[in-house]
Amino acid sequence: MSPEEWETGEAEEHGQFRIFRVKEVQATSPRTGEELSFYLLECNDWVNVIAFTEAGEVVMIRQYRFGTQQVELEIPGGVIEEGETPEEAAVRELEEETGYTGGEVSYLGSVSPNPAFHTNRCHTVVIQGVTPDGTQSLDPGEDLEVELQALNDVPGLIADGTIRHSLVMSAFQLLGLAADTD
Repeated sequence: MSPEEWETGEAEEHGQFRIFRVKEVQATSPRTGEELSFYLLECNDWVNVIAFTEAGEVVMIRQYRFGTQQVELEIPGGVIEEGETPEEAAVRELEEETGYTGGEVSYLGSVSPNPAFHTNRCHTVVIQGVTPDGTQSLDPGEDLEVELQALNDVPGLIADGTIRHSLVMSAFQLLGLAADTD
């Protein structure tokens, strides 16, 4: 028997924070008829940017992350603002975080960060042929260092634990799948 969609009832907001809202939702199991509570993190969609320089290097960033309490090697990205497309947000985030601009923009795909309790999607956008023409415009909570990596080195950086961010890994997987279908 395939799982069915659950009937949802009332939702109660438990807090609104800078980047997400917490809601408790009542839902009825189609299998048992039991009503249960589920907690959701409602967020705007996110975007990750795989940007390539004209020489073919990947523009990456190192930044301290409070969740892991470590400096992480990642690709640029962030929250998609209301009214923005993933492509527009990618161009904005790339320039803000790295100072790189220009290039050919293409949408790659999206994933659900954690469908158990996140309501949003994380989109991946590729930008080919970027140059360091702009200046960084960092948020007060961002302290980033830009780093260029060869695309061929990325699998090794994932394998040795240098890249640990699951959404960054997902972005490179989408890139690999797109290359396999070309």
